[in-house]
Order: sequence, then C-alpha cells, then structure tokens
Amino acid sequence: MKFLIYNALSPVLAQELAFVGHDAVHVRDFGMQAASDTEIFDRAAQEDRVVVSADTDFGTLLAARKDTKPSVILFRHGSQRRARDQAALLRANLPQLEQVLQASSIVVIAPDRIRIRALPLLP
Repeated sequence: MKFLIYNALSPVLAQELAFVGHDAVHVRDFGMQAASDTEIFDRAAQEDRVVVSADTDFGTLLAARKDTKPSVILFRHGSQRRARDQAALLRANLPQLEQVLQASSIVVIAPDRIRIRALPLLP
C-alpha cells in the first residue's frame, strides 16, 4: 500500500512501513511540513496514498469535502504513541483493513477498537 504520513507523526513511522515493503513517505519528504490539510489531502488523492494521522480535524475535513479519496487512518487518543508501536499496530491490522482502505474509508484506531466508515462521509 501507499501511505502519506502526516506531520504530527514521526517520520520513523514511514520508515518502518517502508522497511516491510510499503510505499510510505512522510510529508517532510515532499517538503510539505507547513502545507495545509487540504494540500496534503490533494497530494495523497493524486498519488492514491492513504493519509495516516492523529489529527482529529481530518474527519471534519473529509465530511466537508464529500470526497471518496484519500482514505485516512486516524490514531485516536490513547493509541500507541511511539512510531514503532504505531507501525506494528498497522502491520498487524493491514491485512483486514487493506480492502476497505482501497475502497475509500476512514479507519479510526483506538486502544480498544478499530472503527471503519466508508467515504464519502455524509450527514
């Protein structure tokens, strides 16, 4: 899978995912560390990347855009905070998440559960 790791998360997360064969880049790799959320979404959609973030504003942005791309993985409060732990959590769950991410979804990972909502998010 192809991932774009948001600025609030460590570049180590991208490195860990790339190490196991995913096409994973951090926004810093594109010089987009100061880019707006909209610019990041546009870049991810153009390259068919899944945005990985801990920014809860992304759900609101997805609802406002009414787009089906990009898919988003959102780490919620209390989920793993260390990049290597986040990568391990993603690797462990990607086999069952890959299809929904390719079909356009937001996946919210919390300490005790994973929630999936199809895109576009409608009221």
